[in-house]
Amino acid sequence: MSSKDEKNLAQVLDKIRTMDEPRRSVVQQVHDIIVAAAPELKPRIWYGMPAYAASASTPALVTLRNDERLNLALTEKVPFRAAGGTDGGLMPAAWYFEVVDEVTEKRIVEIVRSVL
Repeated sequence: MSSKDEKNLAQVLDKIRTMDEPRRSVVQQVHDIIVAAAPELKPRIWYGMPAYAASASTPALVTLRNDERLNLALTEKVPFRAAGGTDGGLMPAAWYFEVVDEVTEKRIVEIVRSVL
């Protein structure tokens, strides 16, 4: 890991540590899931929140936000993949959650791996 990657990771972990419980634990859990599912994505701060990109200096692909609701989102830099079915040409781009159970963890892994 380069020193820039290490610095960015430290900033992400610091950001997570500043969050209030119980969200801090949930965001830490999702961070750990993302890093394990896609170790090639580099953690960094993007618009003040944890995010994950192909490199330390490229735009984020996945963001993890702690706003009024926790949300995992794909940025506009992800290749467009139409949802199809009843959603037609729309691209799924954000998922809201409060806790991470087995089903949610599995879906987060699928979403994160879809950007690679």
